[in-house]
Amino acid sequence: MLQQTQVKTVIPYFNNFIKRYKNLKSLSQGKERDILKMWEGLGYYRRARNLLLTVKILVKEHNSQLPKTLEEIKKLPGIGNYTGNALLGLVHNKPSVAIDGNVKRVFSRNLNKEEKIIDFEQLVKVNKKNLFTLNRNADFVEALMEFGALICKPKEPKCNVCCLNKTCKYYKSSKKITTYKKKMIKIKNYNIFCYINRNKQIALTKNNQIGFLKNFNMPFIQEGKNISGYENWKFLKNYKNSISNLKLNINLYYKFSNKIPATYNWYSLDRNKEFIPSFTKKIFRQISTLF
Repeated sequence: MLQQTQVKTVIPYFNNFIKRYKNLKSLSQGKERDILKMWEGLGYYRRARNLLLTVKILVKEHNSQLPKTLEEIKKLPGIGNYTGNALLGLVHNKPSVAIDGNVKRVFSRNLNKEEKIIDFEQLVKVNKKNLFTLNRNADFVEALMEFGALICKPKEPKCNVCCLNKTCKYYKSSKKITTYKKKMIKIKNYNIFCYINRNKQIALTKNNQIGFLKNFNMPFIQEGKNISGYENWKFLKNYKNSISNLKLNINLYYKFSNKIPATYNWYSLDRNKEFIPSFTKKIFRQISTLF
């Protein structure tokens, strides 16, 4: 849940989730649509699907236990080096470092070198004896990430109170490396065309090519500003939407019709018991103003 999502946003979702699914077995028996519904609003829904797939594998093939090697853990859906090392440390207390953006910043500042020239995995391997001096590997994995987030921050690091400032080359140097990078914001234009009918229904399809919306029921979405061939559709509203570093400029069009293409299905605008991505909900709210 915390991937690409702030802690304060995740906490209520996490509490509700563990209240319903108290162990791996109960989660493995859950239905995807129910899990997605509980995830609704968090975004990046592939995380929820991978979680369910992973839990099913753990229960069925590993007696509800997490494998004890990085190689085996990385075979699970959606798990790479970062998550695998975090799990090794947090679950099995193994000497490991989960290398995320915060951790990279701590190491690069300590060496006063640019991140792009550092092989972080090799760095951890070479300095294993110095890094893992206590048998508190689970605490160390978490503490290192938190240290980067709270002390060795991207902007205005708290160097004066940092426990590493006696050895930190960044702190001592008159030529400090720049570690803060502005997010590259991408702006994209989309036209969204909605078939609706007098029964307060909207036609949705899974046939769209928008990467972050694949496999979700959506109206027809077209990238760009050109609406050639759709001149008889009525313009409803222009609105903005942001997803991570992607800023969307959206023009919403609609047409009342009882006939829809074969790949579409009617969906009630008042439906709220099933999982609906936040992006789709915004469209529903705009279209609902027509009734």
